Amino acid sequence: MAKFSILKALSRGKSEPNTVNFEGGRAFTQTAKLEFVSILLTTFLEDEFYRSEKQTTEKIRELIAKVDDVRFVAKAALYARNTHGMRSVSHMVAGELAKSVKGATWSKSFFNQIVRRPDDAVETLAYYLAVYGRPVPNSLKKGFGAALGRFDEYQLAKYRRDHGSFKLVDAVNLVRPKSTPALSKLIRGELAPAQTWETKLTQAGEAETAEQVVAAKSQAWCEMVRERKLGYLALLRNVRNILTHASEVVDELCIQLADERAVRRSLVFPFQFLAAVDVLNQGNLKGADRVMDALNQAIDHSLVNVPKFGGATLVALDSSASMEGRPQTIGSLFAATFVKASGADLMIFSDDARYLSLNRRDTTLTMANSIPFASGGTNFNAIFQRANRAYDRIVILSDMQGWVGGGAPVQSFAQYQKRHAIAPRIYSFDLKGYGTMQFPQERVYCLAGWSDRVFAIMQKLDRDPQALIHEVESVPLEG
Repeated sequence: MAKFSILKALSRGKSEPNTVNFEGGRAFTQTAKLEFVSILLTTFLEDEFYRSEKQTTEKIRELIAKVDDVRFVAKAALYARNTHGMRSVSHMVAGELAKSVKGATWSKSFFNQIVRRPDDAVETLAYYLAVYGRPVPNSLKKGFGAALGRFDEYQLAKYRRDHGSFKLVDAVNLVRPKSTPALSKLIRGELAPAQTWETKLTQAGEAETAEQVVAAKSQAWCEMVRERKLGYLALLRNVRNILTHASEVVDELCIQLADERAVRRSLVFPFQFLAAVDVLNQGNLKGADRVMDALNQAIDHSLVNVPKFGGATLVALDSSASMEGRPQTIGSLFAATFVKASGADLMIFSDDARYLSLNRRDTTLTMANSIPFASGGTNFNAIFQRANRAYDRIVILSDMQGWVGGGAPVQSFAQYQKRHAIAPRIYSFDLKGYGTMQFPQERVYCLAGWSDRVFAIMQKLDRDPQALIHEVESVPLEG
């Protein structure tokens, strides 16, 4: 989790759609710089509804060339990796930059900063070698060498990737960092296995009989939960395993899942909470009800970060077919959060639009799960045609693939403003980063994706229309 980019603010100039989206609807282009940030903070480099992984990769390369500002590209990659926890896409961009920033005074610092974990260096080098081969640029070697020298024995052992085709020891031998005791042990093969939850389970699976394996795994899961050896994301991913093999520690599991501080610092994306919920809903797992209560509490903890916006707010959620998957789960949770925390009205739209009432006394998760998705097409015009009151703020959550009614709602938006004698702020969220907008960037705040910082950014927009772009530009890049 992670994931929004901000375009320019409202002005009263007229603008007409200048492109079409994947559905053939009229739309607006983004500038190359803003489209690049958008895709960087929303893609997980996997197949999507309208675009394959290969097409996304090609699009990123194209945008890097279009941006024509390698320092901005580098800062955006650092921002994506270090602020929003985006990994694969930052590895790719770092690999692409390695080819084009030879001799730049800041390049060594960039490659040092992009490495938060040892496997960041491994993945980036693997990408570069697969795409461009040898030799590897010296700036990449020096930056990664400095980064790898920061890690201790535990960190190197945890991410050494012994079963991969390109291992951490291969990366170390390639970049030749300054020797440290931990790196020397890695090269000599003397690092003790990191006692991670994965290694504990591997060791448990080496018992002689099936009964011993079951008992060893149960003991391993119990120890890891009781000793708090699992990170927050690992807890979420292993809810099924813990309840299956170690149901006796369900109370401790619930305490850790509902830990407000752990939720805040975990960088877990909203959809990953819902994935754990899906597991609980799929089978008769002992203690599932209590764990579900803990997850409800965890999601509700996010409400403390939601500011109180003045005036009337409408949240319009795209319920069309192309929202299936991650956009749907993130959009539903975002909408429920805003409704519960800020008292906003909720509207869902596809071919048409309608208001939807949610019980604000329910938990955020319960509210999100109650939002229906009708499939069908995407009609942005319907939002403004059905809105029956004056709103100070309209938040639109969609993949921006509007086509019903022609696409971009230029006329319907103008008519809504005239009908209610109001000029609302529009926060238009692109949950996929496909590259086109349903509004011109000079008329609204166009954002992309989701982040736990999104509400703070929305507040910043009142003072600075290009808040996120300025945040990217303020990322330190020495040299």
